Amino acid sequence: MKPNNNTNKGVEYWTNRISDLEMPALCSTVQALEKLAKDDVSSLSLLGRSVMHDNALTSRILRVANSAIYHKGTSQISTVSRAAIVLGFDAVRNICITAQLLSSLLESKNLAPSVYERLIRLMAKGFQAAMLARMMLSQYDEEVQEEAFIASLLYRIGESAFWSIGGEFTETLDELLKECKNPTEERSMIRENLGASFPQLTQSIARHWNLGELLIQAVNHPDDQRPEIRSIFLADKLCDLLSQKVIDKDELEKRLTQAAHFTGLDVDEFTLRMQRCAQATHKLADAYGAKVLLDYLPDPRRINQITEEALVVEPPLYIPNLNIQLAKLRELTAFVINKTEFNRIMQIVLEGILEGVGVDRCGVLLLSPSRKQLQPRIMLGRDADEMKHGFIIDLSDKKGLFRLAMEHKESLWIDNPNALKWREQCQELPAQHLAKLGFLVAPLLVDGKVIGFYYADRGPSQRVFMEEDFQAFNHFVQLANVCFTVSLK
Repeated sequence: MKPNNNTNKGVEYWTNRISDLEMPALCSTVQALEKLAKDDVSSLSLLGRSVMHDNALTSRILRVANSAIYHKGTSQISTVSRAAIVLGFDAVRNICITAQLLSSLLESKNLAPSVYERLIRLMAKGFQAAMLARMMLSQYDEEVQEEAFIASLLYRIGESAFWSIGGEFTETLDELLKECKNPTEERSMIRENLGASFPQLTQSIARHWNLGELLIQAVNHPDDQRPEIRSIFLADKLCDLLSQKVIDKDELEKRLTQAAHFTGLDVDEFTLRMQRCAQATHKLADAYGAKVLLDYLPDPRRINQITEEALVVEPPLYIPNLNIQLAKLRELTAFVINKTEFNRIMQIVLEGILEGVGVDRCGVLLLSPSRKQLQPRIMLGRDADEMKHGFIIDLSDKKGLFRLAMEHKESLWIDNPNALKWREQCQELPAQHLAKLGFLVAPLLVDGKVIGFYYADRGPSQRVFMEEDFQAFNHFVQLANVCFTVSLK
């Protein structure tokens, strides 16, 4: 359903849907915590009782409360109410909210891979920004730090909650946003389709869930110079910059200078503290059981990389390695037994093909929602970034290579794309990326249905494939298809 383009109705529609249908557990947890009086001793036991019915949530809260980030004592904290006594009500309240937020979003079911990645990247940025905002307020009271932490974490809750809904509507908007050339176009596209902006949705959720005045003020008045709001704004900007594939050096220098001035540090010292903060964020994400965020957390080490002269390094030439093949196949076999998330499976199978089979580049291409195109989801190896943006396959030609492979659900070894038997089918492939000495293709199957393809070639090094290479490639994709089927059930 597409909501009415009237802004108020659009905001109301999405707020109600998220609160009542998509994330009711988080909504009720936040509202229950808000009702507890911070200065009332009885609130400590009430806090424990409010989450004790959820064993997974309680376990996650206690694991975080006992982590080095929060607990400096020697004795273990064994109850939520005890955690509130040792750490303070505000800290435990925020741990509860963070744990429930991560649980609600990370367990979003049946998201398209592209939408899921967008959600994970957004969550990772928010998590790192929350830690950074708290670090920037280290000279202030703990209450101020905790308030800024949770407001920064929830700074984009409207956007995160929307993507977690999944379904055709989110997939369509995701595809539309990929076509936008700049942030202004993206914002216009979002308003046109949602009937509201993501910040407006965040404000509405914040009011509906009683998430606190600081979050509302931070979204409404990002240029406010109050320390809490200033830290939230700068943390969000820095993490957004560090998450970009290509960093705007001038913009980064500007935000670093502003943040260093805010904290009273020079830029080098602030950068060092950012890097330490990033290490702490990795540990905290692990304590929350959110390991999926680790590969997507903004990396402050990139600041050093863009301020130093980059060394020209020849990319590695991967040759077939049976030991790596065996190790990666074992990992995939474990995924069949222990259900694993989609993106992790993709990463392991492609690493096995790249480093084990010994190719120059490989990737997974997924069908678009309309099933009229194949678009790169992950590409590894040489020219991976160029391939990810340019290796888009049009499936309109019924005689095309991928249409035939989709119909017959079989792996193909195209030994010479210019040979007579392949030339016509290969016309759909982008000429600039066509490996002249051949490539390998296999369908990505879930419950027997083709949802995409695996691709591998040795184009840059101009090496040919042998029969054993094709068999090893097939071994990986067949096992990965079993893993995907298990993971999506």
